[in-house]
Amino acid sequence: MDVRQLRSFCTAAKHHSIVKAADDLEIGQPTVTTHIRKLEEELGVVLFDRARRPIELTPSGSTLAGLATPLMESLDTLAAQTAHGESRVPVTVAAVHDIVPHALIRVVRVFLHRHPESHLRIRSAPVQEVLNMVTEGEVDLGLTPYPGKSNDLDFAALFTYERVLITQPGHPILGQPLTSLDQIAKYPLILLRKGNYTRVLLEEELGRRGTSYDVLVELDSMDMIKRYVALGMGIAVGPRLAIEPEDENELGIVSLANLLPVEQAGVVTRKGRTLSTSALNFLSVMKDTLSVANGRRPSGSGT
Repeated sequence: MDVRQLRSFCTAAKHHSIVKAADDLEIGQPTVTTHIRKLEEELGVVLFDRARRPIELTPSGSTLAGLATPLMESLDTLAAQTAHGESRVPVTVAAVHDIVPHALIRVVRVFLHRHPESHLRIRSAPVQEVLNMVTEGEVDLGLTPYPGKSNDLDFAALFTYERVLITQPGHPILGQPLTSLDQIAKYPLILLRKGNYTRVLLEEELGRRGTSYDVLVELDSMDMIKRYVALGMGIAVGPRLAIEPEDENELGIVSLANLLPVEQAGVVTRKGRTLSTSALNFLSVMKDTLSVANGRRPSGSGT
């Protein structure tokens, strides 16, 4: 006797019909018939009077239905409550500062619309801190540029991580081919605070070249940086993903793909970790949202 046999029997008893039981359970009619016959053989009794239409329970069938139906209902409740509890496990996500206010917020918006009962915990940190949190199991998922090969982490690429120069419209630098970071360093810079991934790359490259530069304004938000650039206080270097469609009309935007690395960014998970249903749902939304937003299909995972 197994649960499938009891479920087929209880459903047929409820509907007084093998056909309706098969429809309800979304299985074939022969399967329901087989389950009931095996149950009858194992118990050594006849459970239905098949000569009648609709079929009727025999006395033995009525006894079994009285015992088994509450059991099936309890199992259904158990499964539903377990799934509900699993779906309410908080999803913990860490992302680099560049990604949190732009790419990640798009994911969160879609996720909460699809799964309003879910809970999210989000942390913003430099790349290495995000990787450490994923490795130590402090968060379920990380969203970072490609972290390189790792024995502890899996990486699934989702979108391109490119840097751009941001200026006022009509700024003098826009009228010349941009072939060197030295051209950018001539002007006052407006940058995100130290430790930001894009700023680290920019300053490392300028330092390697021995180029001096002046950071006039240091802020925590790319949105605020764009506003100060629009005032004419300086120029900025930031991630392409921070550029909204309306920015293209209000600011000068120039790709720095020829001067700073263009990388893949995506989701980082710890090898061998079993994710909760909530985390898997968030991962699915992340792949859908960020891949669609960047006009490409999700890339496969790899190390």
